[in-house]
Amino acid sequence: MHPMLNTAIKAARRAGTIINRASLDLERLNVARKGPKDYVTEVDRAAEEAIIDILRTAYPDHAILAEETGEHGAAGGVPPDFQWIIDPLDGTTNFIHGFPNYAVSIALLHRGQPAHAVIYDPSRNEMFTASRGSGAFLNDRRVRVSGCTRYHDALLASHVPKSTALPADSPFSPMLADCAAARRTGSVVLDLAYVACGRLDGFCGVRLKPWDMAAGGLMVLEAGGLLSDFEGEQGWMASGNLLTATPKVFPQMIGYLSA
Repeated sequence: MHPMLNTAIKAARRAGTIINRASLDLERLNVARKGPKDYVTEVDRAAEEAIIDILRTAYPDHAILAEETGEHGAAGGVPPDFQWIIDPLDGTTNFIHGFPNYAVSIALLHRGQPAHAVIYDPSRNEMFTASRGSGAFLNDRRVRVSGCTRYHDALLASHVPKSTALPADSPFSPMLADCAAARRTGSVVLDLAYVACGRLDGFCGVRLKPWDMAAGGLMVLEAGGLLSDFEGEQGWMASGNLLTATPKVFPQMIGYLSA
């Protein structure tokens, strides 16, 4: 295993320990709002601080982009050779309600391309990892996307506006209505990890952030899945619009948005 991936695993486990400890006494949490339906807790901040401390100790020259504290160590206007992308607790709303569907996400970009990825679910002790060209793994067992071929049999996850009550003219309405079922789980990073290991057959997300996509995107690719933006191009990290699925389901999803 690559030493950079090992460092990310160590950081994710440290964050997971903080999250699990806090989950035992949720009533004492201090919860603040970053915006409508967007929460942050001292657990998010403490987990992020722990991750950054481990990454900084191991790789002091690397740049960092973290959800709660933004950019660290990036030269103005100059893309860094190495940049860590961190979401210390994806699924904060789930976490503060005691709903055990949340995860830590850490990715390393090398010259703008995801090179290593970790997604850690502390409540289930599931560690998803991937390195470019080396496959995707769940707790050291190699994983692949599902063998689903028929769109009508596909179980999808989504993170799209008003996905609980889509207007009839939404391009997502027929796409999500025609699959076997669609879920909004509250954790994009776990959705992508679940596509990679075959628990979900596809995912559609709108206006996502880099820390939502970087680790999970690499995992899906290394697990044999396909992903793109809504035009079928590779601009998803910039646009935040992401489609991903098994090789047979993916072109059918693209077809709904290009109809």
